[in-house]
Amino acid sequence: MTITTEDMELIEAAQNVIKRLYREGKHHIGAAVRTQSGRIYTAVHLEAYIGRVSVCAEAIVIGKAISEGETEFATIVAVRHPEIDPDDSTETSDLQLDVVSPCGICRELISDYGKDTQVILQGEEGYTKTMIGQLLPQKYTRT
Repeated sequence: MTITTEDMELIEAAQNVIKRLYREGKHHIGAAVRTQSGRIYTAVHLEAYIGRVSVCAEAIVIGKAISEGETEFATIVAVRHPEIDPDDSTETSDLQLDVVSPCGICRELISDYGKDTQVILQGEEGYTKTMIGQLLPQKYTRT
């Protein structure tokens, strides 16, 4: 699917939240979701010393939107902040914040809460967009 101006705004929102809230060892992924109502929500992931306790940014941003009464999602994206060497004086505004694909657990969660949600990905020739179902073939369903 073609990337739109709204999609670029969503990527920028995810980049802005992780630029603002990045903390080494705590937050290095930012996510943004646009709901069907047009509102954009952003969040960062929560890293923990015990990996099982960590929570992905996509899960947090979906929960944030749901907590505000949203139930239908249009598009979601996640971006990764690169690790920063504390001894490197490179200007942080020049950092490459890459779009990343949701992990398997997040794919399940996105699909559970928005089976028609579009996901922005980084393709070989730039950004691309696909339906969450394309990233989760033969999805588990309760019978």
